[in-house]
Amino acid sequence: MTPRGTHEAVHDERNASVEIYINGEFFPRDEAKISVFDSGYLVGDGVWEGIRLHDGHFAFLDRHLDRLFSNAKAIDLDIGMSRSGVTEALESVVARNNMTTGVHLRLMVTRGNKKTPSQHPWSVVGGANVVIIAEHKQADPEVARAGVRLHTSTVRRPGPDVLDQKLNCHSKLHEVIALIQAVKAGADEALMLDPHGMVATCNATNFFIVRSGEVWTSTGEYCLNGITRGLVIELARAAEIPVFERPFSLTDVYSADEAFVTGTFGGLTPVTEVDGRTIGVAGDIPVMNRLSGLYHEAVAAIG
Repeated sequence: MTPRGTHEAVHDERNASVEIYINGEFFPRDEAKISVFDSGYLVGDGVWEGIRLHDGHFAFLDRHLDRLFSNAKAIDLDIGMSRSGVTEALESVVARNNMTTGVHLRLMVTRGNKKTPSQHPWSVVGGANVVIIAEHKQADPEVARAGVRLHTSTVRRPGPDVLDQKLNCHSKLHEVIALIQAVKAGADEALMLDPHGMVATCNATNFFIVRSGEVWTSTGEYCLNGITRGLVIELARAAEIPVFERPFSLTDVYSADEAFVTGTFGGLTPVTEVDGRTIGVAGDIPVMNRLSGLYHEAVAAIG
């Protein structure tokens, strides 16, 4: 079976002609380039956000900007733009490409170009590099219908003393290796454990299970503080659905009634299988369906 992850998108021919934003200028897709001396390319030194455009509005933009600027401050990276400046840049990109809805934007900020290949952050010449790639991008509905299969990777999510997983940074090699393991094992995406052997997250999405009507997700100590993850927790609480951020093991996962993952691009996606174990009963995902409905209502209410 061909792997079909949560970032699988419907092909859109319009993307061939989109223009890419690089430091205030626009370039055709096949001409958009960054220097080989860029900090992100050399050492993975940068932060980024994935943002959706829905009916002319950026979904949950304040939350994304909060995380972007918080992460940049944490790694002592000067974006060189204010929040309003970043917002204006995003608006200029969708205006330039005549985009109104069904769009995914990747906003990337690196420390900038270095005078020589080096880890040292003070070897940069000039300011940060800011790149925005906007694409007409809709999640493949077949993935949402059929769900995804997960395989537990041997690659663990490290603690904050190694690489704080709350940083949405360019250093993603551990997640890539985990995904490679999962795909080679016949799954779609990887489930990753924390240093204590408890379930942490997936390689590119946040993970939830449902047991006896209760929604469980990890403590958040070893996963990205996902925007959709946070919204699902808030929506569950507002709807009086019991939701807990707690440690739990693979034993709890294998015997769960439902499982699903969350992300900006795919929203909520059911998990049908983990490590060859079927999760719950096929098609019987009432809690996830309710939360997915609440999430779509929240997106539709933006404006």
